[in-house]
Amino acid sequence: MITKTQTNLTQRPGEQIERVPGASGRAGWRTARRQFFTRMLVPSVVLLTLITILPILFLIATSFTSWDLSRPDSLRLIGLGNYLRLVSDDPRFINSLWVQVKYTLLTVPLQVVIGTSLAIYLKSRIRSPWLMEISRSILIIPMVIPPIVAALIWRILFTPPVSILSYVVTSLGGQPLTWLANPRLALVAVAIASVWEFFPFCFLLLYAGLQSLPSEPLEAAHVDGASGWQTIRHVTIPMLRPTLSVVILFQIVDSIRTFPLVYVMTDGGPGFATEPTNYYAFQEAFSYTYIGYSSAMILIVFLFTILLTAFILRNIQWSRGE
Repeated sequence: MITKTQTNLTQRPGEQIERVPGASGRAGWRTARRQFFTRMLVPSVVLLTLITILPILFLIATSFTSWDLSRPDSLRLIGLGNYLRLVSDDPRFINSLWVQVKYTLLTVPLQVVIGTSLAIYLKSRIRSPWLMEISRSILIIPMVIPPIVAALIWRILFTPPVSILSYVVTSLGGQPLTWLANPRLALVAVAIASVWEFFPFCFLLLYAGLQSLPSEPLEAAHVDGASGWQTIRHVTIPMLRPTLSVVILFQIVDSIRTFPLVYVMTDGGPGFATEPTNYYAFQEAFSYTYIGYSSAMILIVFLFTILLTAFILRNIQWSRGE
């Protein structure tokens, strides 16, 4: 039994022991909450490791090898051999980079412009809630269609013997174009399909961004006599810049990883006119079994995407003044 005298032995002269009611209970609650959150995070961390980190490490490791699935004894380290071959002795890789740049320039600006225009128009012109819901439901239809189905739809539309577009052109006395067989038009056809499929994503993000903007600057511009275009240009777009930067980032990354449209519509042809870098890497890995060479190609694209993402995110922070 601890007496009052024994308790006072541990107390310095002039010092008073203060007790905080419930302190131990709050500390225990914090500990229990921290442990609960840790347990909840463990499955996500394990899953992220299995589906992301380990494949990236495998990709890095195989990029320094000459691994060829058709030759079991080909797995050996060759250092930077694959990378040197890519930049100095593979014109098809250089062509795929150029195709990728053209595809991105054809698709991303149109997707962002169409999405921004529709978001601003619906936000400013449509007042009825039910009409807004119907409009949004119609506009997101291309986005919810499976990519393979969308690619098949546009392949049919660009194939003259079965295309309704060719029938309309012929009925009007014109000559239908063989889009997918023309090296100059095939990439444009794929870009049109991509713009149609992915502009709803831009529209949804930008419409949500418009909903979150403060109304005071817009009202002040209206009071000052600014026209609708002046308000959009000098007030709405500057305030929407962070959201626009995120949308552009998403669309650029999506254009870099494009696959179903190219695979179904053109298979990289005619020739190599519609073969972006990731599709060329796919061909090298699964058609020609050059796993090591394909891994080096994908790693270059991966690193470029990371650098581009970091640059855009830095631009977003700068626009916010952070």
